[in-house]
Amino acid sequence: MMPGLVVFRRRWSVGSDDLVVPGAFLLTIHFICFVIVSVSLVIFEYNTRILSVKLLFYHLIGYLLILFFSICVEIGICVISMRGSILDAEARTSINIWIYLKSLVILFDIAWLIVGSVWLGHYYSTSPIDDPKKVYIAIIICNWVLVVITLITIWCTFDAAGRSWVKMKKYQRSMRETESRFNYKRSNSMNRNWRQRKVMRAYQDSWDHRCRLLFCCMGSSERNRNSFTDIARLLSDFFRELDVVPSDVVAGLVLLRKFQRLEREAIVRQRKNGTYEFLSGVPITERTQFLALNDAKNYDFFQTVIHYMYFAQGAYGWPMYVIINRTKMWHLLPELKCFGCFCGSGDDAEVIQDNCCLCNYAALKKTLQMGDIDIVYATYHVDVGETPFFVAVDYTHRAIVISIRGTLSMKDILTDLNAEGEVLPLQPPRDDWLGHKGMVQAAIYIKNKLQEDNIIEKALQRNPDRQTHSFDLVLVGHSLGAGTAAILAILLKPDYPTLQCFSYSPPGGLLSMPAVEYSKSFITSVVLGKDVVPRIGLNQMEALRADLINAIQRSVDPKWKTISCSVICCGCGPEPTSVVNMSGQDTHINQYQEERGTARSTSAHPTDSSIALTLHQPLYPPGRIIHIVRHHPKAEEQKYDSGWRNVLKNREPVYQAIWADSTDFDEVLISPVMLQDHMPDKVLAALKKVVSCRDRTVKACTSRRRNDNTTVTTTTTTTTTQNTDTRL
Repeated sequence: MMPGLVVFRRRWSVGSDDLVVPGAFLLTIHFICFVIVSVSLVIFEYNTRILSVKLLFYHLIGYLLILFFSICVEIGICVISMRGSILDAEARTSINIWIYLKSLVILFDIAWLIVGSVWLGHYYSTSPIDDPKKVYIAIIICNWVLVVITLITIWCTFDAAGRSWVKMKKYQRSMRETESRFNYKRSNSMNRNWRQRKVMRAYQDSWDHRCRLLFCCMGSSERNRNSFTDIARLLSDFFRELDVVPSDVVAGLVLLRKFQRLEREAIVRQRKNGTYEFLSGVPITERTQFLALNDAKNYDFFQTVIHYMYFAQGAYGWPMYVIINRTKMWHLLPELKCFGCFCGSGDDAEVIQDNCCLCNYAALKKTLQMGDIDIVYATYHVDVGETPFFVAVDYTHRAIVISIRGTLSMKDILTDLNAEGEVLPLQPPRDDWLGHKGMVQAAIYIKNKLQEDNIIEKALQRNPDRQTHSFDLVLVGHSLGAGTAAILAILLKPDYPTLQCFSYSPPGGLLSMPAVEYSKSFITSVVLGKDVVPRIGLNQMEALRADLINAIQRSVDPKWKTISCSVICCGCGPEPTSVVNMSGQDTHINQYQEERGTARSTSAHPTDSSIALTLHQPLYPPGRIIHIVRHHPKAEEQKYDSGWRNVLKNREPVYQAIWADSTDFDEVLISPVMLQDHMPDKVLAALKKVVSCRDRTVKACTSRRRNDNTTVTTTTTTTTTQNTDTRL
């Protein structure tokens, strides 16, 4: 049984072991208030012959009693909540009684605060005692704030489908008891499953309500409502009847990260599949293909990859420019149109739905100053399934570039979340070529826009004197833009046979395997380190769901202890017991791998086989994949030449590029940099560092050869001189 708290005959989105921190917080505040009230009653004199003073005195005594009972109840809640592991809910069964007592105390607290507020309204200005009433108003305000925080917390943990969930679980438990008593198995009939369907509908309505609340600023168009419904169905189906609260997920991620680290160490120790090390979570074997940048062709190709990353980054407009160039924001001022015609750009690019000062367009031009580039068209219109993009003529590389923006708005997030597989609109149709639904819609939108406004042809005819009509077509994008660019490239490939696409940090759940194999001849993807986005698709998330449940089931420590191991200030504390038991024990690690594989392959709930978990068709990142990996060398390592040791002196990781396969990203790697590695500025910086490390190595090797030649020459000269002296 999973650990959702059930009180007041409904389930709540909090576990019985989640009350340690809020209980300790309330305990601390109430204890401070208790001390202050006690001291004020002792050191101040209260003339009870005056009505206002008498009321204040007795009210403080009454509130002192309420604080005392609050402290006692909160101590009990903290002690009970700290018992047992995540799944050991039996050790915390009595928590319900303490919660009911706390609820009763809160009601008395609110009533007493109301009485105190009335006293402040009637007697505060006329009461003759100054210091006690100042203390009193501070106590009243503080406790009103606590009450408001408590009510907000209760509202946040409220589960709209909690009552239906309790009824369903009660019914399922009675059915299992009946089957066990009479030794028979009921069929999976419609009568038995109607309660499950009712709960699923309730949770789908709940997710739909959350989406509408979260994206309330977007309006209620028909397209938005349909997107909310699709996303709500997807999320409710993904979390189908998994009684897991948010803190369980956090604890599971903490454990999963440590289990993944132990598993990698065991694989290296056992030399499993010839693996001798891991770089950014990737197994390195003798079969690993490093991108040979010492080859001129590969080096030029990698420089092209870096070049087009500027286009992908520029599509984000002024927000990304400000993030990257915090100290150089004033460089945009001369490009802003609102500063008058003498400061304006004066070009003839068509800019759609930018702001009044054309800030996005100005940032785009500043970003693309690294080459001879002419922007033809830029649109910043955004809607669900409609992504901003721009078209430019790149005279440096003789290409027409279409760059598509990644996620930057709430509508982009809706496009991202619409992640089910949809057949690509190809002629002739191919039913096994599936793509991310939201990005398929975005690619269709851009394709139609390009055709309706004849944008590509305008770009090809931009400058006949420079033979733009013979330029090739290149598509680029980052994140959402990367996925959309890859799908658009597949759609445009029949019309533009020489088309190329560079997809930076693409989503993992993008294309089915037949489409991926087709795309390898013209799409190049780039992934940095442990970036989570290329590892996230519905199929990968289902594997992560199974891994989290497996990790939670292996936990034997209280949740608060498990989570505290990952906090920076507590990182030096003891490891979780389940991690300690697995450390250095290959048998335990092999058992963990077997259990994980079994959990991933099953389509049933781990604790209730009557519940079927949804399994989606796997989708993968597109094209050939360049994976930028880091190596953090130790000071004593000697396998690097002097070029690498120059990097070691700066305490920087060594960046290398390897060729990866689409199936290498079927597992989410839990890491502190899993989100940071997805940022476009980090990707561009890493690409540059790969070249920088290579250049340092070449320079160091050249310098070393020169020194060796000088040494050899000096030695030869000395020897000759000595021989001459000997002859003389």
